[in-house]
Amino acid sequence: MSSHLILVENEKDWHKDFPEANVITARDYLLNPERYKSRGTRIINLCRNYRYLSTGYYCALLAEARRHKMIPTVHTMTNLGSKDIYSLNIDDLDTLIQHAHRERPLEGDTQQYSFNIYFGNCRYKELRDLARQIYEMFPAPILSVNFKHDKRWEITSIKPLHLGSLKGDQRALFADALDQLLSQKWRKKTTARPNYKYDIAILYNPDEALPPSDKRALKKFIAAGNKLGADVELITRKDYNKLAEYDALFIRETTAIEHHTFRFAKRAEAEGMAVIDDPESIVKCTNKVYLAELLSHHKIPTPKTIILRKGEPLNLFSEYPVVLKIPDGSFSRGVHKAQTFAEAEQIAEQLFKESDLILAQEYLYTEFDWRIGILNQQVIFVCKYFMSKSHWQIVKHGKGGKAVHGQYQSVSISETPSAILDTASKAAKLIGRGFYGVDMKERDGKVYVIEVNDNPNVDSGAEDKIAGKELYSLVMAELIRRIQA
Repeated sequence: MSSHLILVENEKDWHKDFPEANVITARDYLLNPERYKSRGTRIINLCRNYRYLSTGYYCALLAEARRHKMIPTVHTMTNLGSKDIYSLNIDDLDTLIQHAHRERPLEGDTQQYSFNIYFGNCRYKELRDLARQIYEMFPAPILSVNFKHDKRWEITSIKPLHLGSLKGDQRALFADALDQLLSQKWRKKTTARPNYKYDIAILYNPDEALPPSDKRALKKFIAAGNKLGADVELITRKDYNKLAEYDALFIRETTAIEHHTFRFAKRAEAEGMAVIDDPESIVKCTNKVYLAELLSHHKIPTPKTIILRKGEPLNLFSEYPVVLKIPDGSFSRGVHKAQTFAEAEQIAEQLFKESDLILAQEYLYTEFDWRIGILNQQVIFVCKYFMSKSHWQIVKHGKGGKAVHGQYQSVSISETPSAILDTASKAAKLIGRGFYGVDMKERDGKVYVIEVNDNPNVDSGAEDKIAGKELYSLVMAELIRRIQA
């Protein structure tokens, strides 16, 4: 039997054909807090209405106060009640919407129709990917989605439905989806430490070629969290719908804007969870054009930088080589060195296929780059990243996706030049209070900020060489502090 509770306004709302479940009434839940005081209880709210100050709304509100995991949350209810918000969110679905309707052409001249989503499932095979994405954005038990065709298909409304509105085969579809949800194997608490106060999720990709943390480092994060009283679990992109079960999210997968990591960060923030890295930090750090403008405006020293625009003449430096960058590259990807103007033109032509703006930066070769790890505006580690052998970058990307890394050397914070620490701290402070890795070069007695990363590496035996277990404890302690706050 699942640990879910099913919440209804009236016991008669629960049809005899529905799966066997623990069904309680909204009245019972609202008026008997002692009966339902177990922290982390999972509840499916099937009240007849989710509007503001309705019974369904109050149940969700009290669930947050009791630290229960309820679907839908107050945040979801508010979003579904605001057309402006869901219209903004569903813009991200446009490509999927058009593709789904090419796969499922409607008969006749139908210009408008609707279909129901039951816990992310629907009756139409061609629309199931779309249904799942809509449910991820608006996690509610039953949704009615209305479509209209005017030159292209678009969503005109997304509304929650209640049990009483379902008829015949609709009830059967709901029952099947609910049965599937109830039969899912939920994560089990460890018996070694049964009294964890907090639940922390670490988002990672087990198949990522260049992850921010290796497997040994992930185990150390888990151990550090356990020691501080938190149950820490690794999750993947498949666990999006389970995200609200946790108190905090720590992203250990390379982030990007049009990517599930950003959706996880936004969802976690919307659910009121502690999250590193937060969506704002991801937006700021993943675009080098923004960073260049930000650092320049605040007079943070950087290599000479020019922002180039598609369709305009290349206005480059008089000295070569020059470095050309795509705005959202990571791990040395999308970064190219041009030895001549002609070569720069060729590289720029290719980069402009991906972005309307690119960066040109003066080439400053150094034997190594400084990486300053900063958490909540405090330096927690320092590392030197040396260039890959016979290459001008830290990571050399070869054929077939093979990457060759340069060596690294962990450095004591107390032995790091103050100019490096001070400049890194100033740069990170412009981004926020997250976990950042500030990349810097030191040449001829001057320091330069190359970029600020929102998802800095923490690998076992590298960044933790000096701090050891303390580095992992500092990160987990910060997440717990944010939960408590």
